[in-house]
Amino acid sequence: MFSIKNISPRQLSFFTALGLAAPISLIIFIIEKTWQPVVISFVFVLLGAYWLIHFILEKFIYRKIKLIYKFIYQTKATKKEETYYKYLLPQKSIDEVSKDVEEWAEENKQEIELLRKNEQFRKEFLQNLSHEFKTPVFAIQGYVESLLQGALENPEVNKRFLEKTATNVERLTNLLNDLDEISKLERGELTLFKQNFIIQELVKDVFESISIMTEQRRIRCVIKKGCESPLTVFADKEKIRQVLLNLVENSTKYGKTNGTITASMYNIDGKSILIEISDDGIGIPEKSLPRIFERFYRTEEGRSIDLTGSGLGLAICKHIIEAHGQTIHVRSTEDVGTTVGFTLERRKDQ
Repeated sequence: MFSIKNISPRQLSFFTALGLAAPISLIIFIIEKTWQPVVISFVFVLLGAYWLIHFILEKFIYRKIKLIYKFIYQTKATKKEETYYKYLLPQKSIDEVSKDVEEWAEENKQEIELLRKNEQFRKEFLQNLSHEFKTPVFAIQGYVESLLQGALENPEVNKRFLEKTATNVERLTNLLNDLDEISKLERGELTLFKQNFIIQELVKDVFESISIMTEQRRIRCVIKKGCESPLTVFADKEKIRQVLLNLVENSTKYGKTNGTITASMYNIDGKSILIEISDDGIGIPEKSLPRIFERFYRTEEGRSIDLTGSGLGLAICKHIIEAHGQTIHVRSTEDVGTTVGFTLERRKDQ
């Protein structure tokens, strides 16, 4: 169906030439009163005007349009596509060209916005990395200088300073190990050794392995009532152990004394198992929730409570769960508590 919005250059040239030829021929008919000069003038004016208008459109308008297309696609088109856009581009209406340019502009706007976000993320990452390294390094420097300046001869302080130095060296070592691990995860170098295992048993092992830490703060670790029935998952057991350790340790650090850490497991759709670790601690501010899985990101409250962490624990958890092809999420309310949940594939029959 003909539409003025989709009119081609040839159609535009023809209708414009027709608009010129018709009134000129009518004027000649009024003057001459015969049809022969009218027909001749109509044909000549129509053909001449059509050729002239089409030539102008081709030379001065659609050539520019082809250049616009070449500019739009030159950075990501193949040689074949560049040849197409330069020489073989079908004649398009101005509306179609306008739509293509708007789509290109929107795509570039999104790319620029992504670059800005990545740049901001890079700046924050370097700032956080610097902060995480400076704290233990400056502490070590201070203790060593004090020992060299005479504290080494004082038996009352030298052992205490050396113990604190060792603690900060251990923190640096843990930080470097976490950085190395997350770098491997982000490069996709994680090898998974999947097997069937009962998730409740692994959770109990994790609770037992950090019982010293939880007992110091009188925190109970329990499996939610109704979730005791064994659920078998198919995953890398040791990697999931690492995820659970990170989550339970976080709940211990940020949970309240005499509080409770609760693990729950649900068969959600016959194909996936949902595991959640909940605490009744300080919670996470709503504004921080979208960033909680970023490397080194910690809330101000969290940073003041945990002076030894690297801020990489949740980022590592996220990479491990995503390497399993599953998802991880967090829900939290300040002064109420936090729940971190992730899914795993249900047992696979051998």
